Amino acid sequence: MSYGWLRRPLPRSLYGRAALILIVPIVTIQFVVSMVFIQRHYEGVTQQMTGNLIIEISYLLREVDAAASPEAAQAAIARLIGPLALEARLPGDPLDADLLRARDLSGKAMVETLRLGIDGVLGVDLIRDRRRVHLLIATRHGPLALGFDRGRVSASNPHQLLVLMIFTSLLMTGIAFIFLRNQLHPIKRLAETAAAFGRGQSRTFKPTGAIEVRAAGNAFLAMRARIERQIEQRTLMLSGVSHDLRTPLTRLRLGLSMLDDSAETEALKRDVNDMEKLLDAFLEFARTEALEDPVVTNPVDLARSIADGATRLGGAVEFIATDETAQVSLRPMSIGRALDNLIGNALRYGDRARVSVDFYDRAVRFRVEDDGPGIPAQKRDAALQAFSRLEPARNQNRGTGVGLGLTITMDIARSHGGTLRLGESTTLGGLQADLVIAR
Repeated sequence: MSYGWLRRPLPRSLYGRAALILIVPIVTIQFVVSMVFIQRHYEGVTQQMTGNLIIEISYLLREVDAAASPEAAQAAIARLIGPLALEARLPGDPLDADLLRARDLSGKAMVETLRLGIDGVLGVDLIRDRRRVHLLIATRHGPLALGFDRGRVSASNPHQLLVLMIFTSLLMTGIAFIFLRNQLHPIKRLAETAAAFGRGQSRTFKPTGAIEVRAAGNAFLAMRARIERQIEQRTLMLSGVSHDLRTPLTRLRLGLSMLDDSAETEALKRDVNDMEKLLDAFLEFARTEALEDPVVTNPVDLARSIADGATRLGGAVEFIATDETAQVSLRPMSIGRALDNLIGNALRYGDRARVSVDFYDRAVRFRVEDDGPGIPAQKRDAALQAFSRLEPARNQNRGTGVGLGLTITMDIARSHGGTLRLGESTTLGGLQADLVIAR
């Protein structure tokens, strides 16, 4: 069974869900107590108090019915209404039905109790005066009108308990939410630090909060340190290998320059050049963004400078931007290297390139398009893998890379909390590469 319909209206943030977990039980308890306990309690109190009054009214009715004449009945009434704290009039005004408000729950319980305890009740009026009860009862000498204070048969201020309960619940909910926020704040800081590390930013973080949160924070710090050590070791290893190999390559180049020019010598020189390019690619792949701190940069100016550089080298590059003033925290050298790789690929496999920069709420997109043959959809994932060269899909004669350009670009995009997407250009018809980084 799918519960997607239930999850959609629920809050997505941790604060919202924690508040929901806190508030829902309190509201439910208030509703249950209000509808069940309070109502039943006040109904019981009303019935008990009404029962006590019925004893007094029954005594008065017996004296009235025992009187020999209406005058004797009036005398009995005058003698008893003082001690019984009742108002009585014989005969009383007609009252054919019970008059009470629909929401007067304690009034309904009182009327039911009066009719069950006293025979001959003609009607009960609770509307004429909200603080008094007017009762009409049949006697041997005519209808008897009685009046008494409502407080004698109903608990006074029956909603005070409900108001007090709501006020106390709101107060305790506010206090609990303050404590809850203090517990959730370390989790939020941990999430922000992890997200920043995903964008290549190393923030200072000290685990705080509950034991479980501290354990998660310490695990994150250990993981971050381990990743940084691995990246540093990779950089040092590849840098050392590249440095150590340059010395014999330099000797080879020097030895080849002293030989007579021949087809074999030229072939060996080309091999040496290819090896140097391969070493340069290895070194570039080994460079990490940890060597460069993020700075607030104008992405449009950065992309325009890379496009202008390609234009000065003879490339046909068109540049488009939607916002000239936006500022984003990024590593300009890394992003510049990624754009240079994409523009270089576009001009290597096509004749024209178009570079555009678009801004969104949480991301910046650098788009590079060309008019080359593009890459088939089924091979685009493979094109992002290291040392992958899809020359049959592009141009074997013009492809001179070693298969690390797109991998390096993807690595840079991920270090900025983004990604690299390949598609088909709708404007130029070739490859469309979207470098997306988080803002």
